[in-house]
Amino acid sequence: MAARSCEIPPCNPVALSLFWHAVSKPVQSYVILDGQCAGPLVCPLSRIKAGTVVCIKQLATSPEIRARLREMGLREDQQVKLLSRQHSIICQVCNARLGLSRGLAEAILVEPLTARPEAA
Repeated sequence: MAARSCEIPPCNPVALSLFWHAVSKPVQSYVILDGQCAGPLVCPLSRIKAGTVVCIKQLATSPEIRARLREMGLREDQQVKLLSRQHSIICQVCNARLGLSRGLAEAILVEPLTARPEAA
């Protein structure tokens, strides 16, 4: 069984932003449904169900904290398994367990990985 790698979709923000007008977006709330966020594909690590394997998409923290998280193995496109979400968030990264505060886990945006049928 081959491991699924995280993919970053191509985009051209410069060309698209020329035609967009500022709009106010409603604040989204996230709902946990069988280990996946309802609605958008990306949600905070703290809102994922324990036992779910996710791919880190963005570290929405200060540059100093981002650098430290990357040193510990929590970087963009890294697969992480959420082990516990009791008082603190415990996740497995590269055969190591890391404990994170709930506040820090809110700033780590992830995409739940699901089994996809392989192309024939």
